[in-house]
Amino acid sequence: MIASWFGFKNPTAKFLYGWAVANVAANVLLVVTGGGVRVTGSGLGCPTWPQCTSGNIAPVPGNAMGIHSVIEFGNRLLTWVLVAVAVATFVAAIRRRPVDRLARTLALVVALGVPLQGVIGGITVLTNLNPWVVSLHFVATMVIISVATWLAFHVRPREEASAAATPSPVFGRVTLTLTWLIYVTTWIAIYVGTIVTGSGPHSGDDIAMRNGLRFDQLAVLHADAVWVLVGLSIALTVLVVAAQSALRRATLIFGAVILLQGLIGYVQYVLHVPAGLVILHMFGAAVLMIGATHLVLSASRTR
Repeated sequence: MIASWFGFKNPTAKFLYGWAVANVAANVLLVVTGGGVRVTGSGLGCPTWPQCTSGNIAPVPGNAMGIHSVIEFGNRLLTWVLVAVAVATFVAAIRRRPVDRLARTLALVVALGVPLQGVIGGITVLTNLNPWVVSLHFVATMVIISVATWLAFHVRPREEASAAATPSPVFGRVTLTLTWLIYVTTWIAIYVGTIVTGSGPHSGDDIAMRNGLRFDQLAVLHADAVWVLVGLSIALTVLVVAAQSALRRATLIFGAVILLQGLIGYVQYVLHVPAGLVILHMFGAAVLMIGATHLVLSASRTR
């Protein structure tokens, strides 16, 4: 009976959806805590990996790095939480009846991706926070968030079919193309954003190298990518609203997210990249990836 309250005939479906959402949330939390590590200069609070200091897994009380060790070690511990959630999600996918092979595959990708992402994080420490490796570390997390979002979208409870008219094949192809362009442009904007970060302040530690590129020029390039994303979003919004498409809700939500994220980015630049806005902007990037993934999946379903 309890399961029916959630719209599930099979109780295991409830658990799978819950764990899938937890997967997304946990990885977004990792992005936020990773931002905290960066802006507090705690990236080398644990100067080695997989140990925190030579001969010690955890920070040693009274060590020279102090609170920085605690912050960095806390971020490392979160990886184990992600592993536990990913494994639980995979187990729930295995137990799901009827058998859902796509859900199993997506859950497995996340379960394997989390420890791989942790290894990349370890390499960032061993390379003294090389900005290109740090960029790869962030991108890996975005990949996991996108796949985890796909899983959550795939297993979520289905709404009753609406009485809306079936869109024409041409409309379906155009909207799907636009959503894919938005998805790809989102990746471009996020990646360029990581390069901007690698050229500016908040390196994660005073000894960390920068990528040697011009921060102001890269910031303009990043803004250009965002404006392309805004233009594509406006085009899609006009199209789906005019056609009263079932895609309009997802489109309007994504449009609001990109506008808010762009505003945060501009304010962050004008105020010379304050720490609090850096973390908020990183959180926004994760939400943007969720939105772009959800948008392209919604368009694929409504064709």
